[in-house]
Amino acid sequence: MKKADKNLLSGSTTLLVLSLLSSGDKYGYEMIAELEARSDHTFTLKEGTLYPILHTLEKDGAVKSYEKEAPTGRMRKYYRITRKGLRLLDEKKEEWVEFTHTVNAILAGTSPALA
Repeated sequence: MKKADKNLLSGSTTLLVLSLLSSGDKYGYEMIAELEARSDHTFTLKEGTLYPILHTLEKDGAVKSYEKEAPTGRMRKYYRITRKGLRLLDEKKEEWVEFTHTVNAILAGTSPALA
């Protein structure tokens, strides 16, 4: 599959990050790898994109971070979604459904209200 336009990804990164965390705590590189795997390498998040999103979500109380020792003995920073984050994920999912519904209606040549 061809890589998606980065502009298409940029509006949905918060939704994708929260969705990844909704299935369990993860560290940064693990999120990057899982997103690539789940999207069949269509979506690639760079660290310079991921960490500012995580820091904003943490500041807003949607995620919490903690350090834990990895099997290698190295300390890793993990992120966990909070109740507030789960509510935000639901809001972002609703926004995404409405957005895609409207875009699909326009592509089909109909009004979103009729689609």
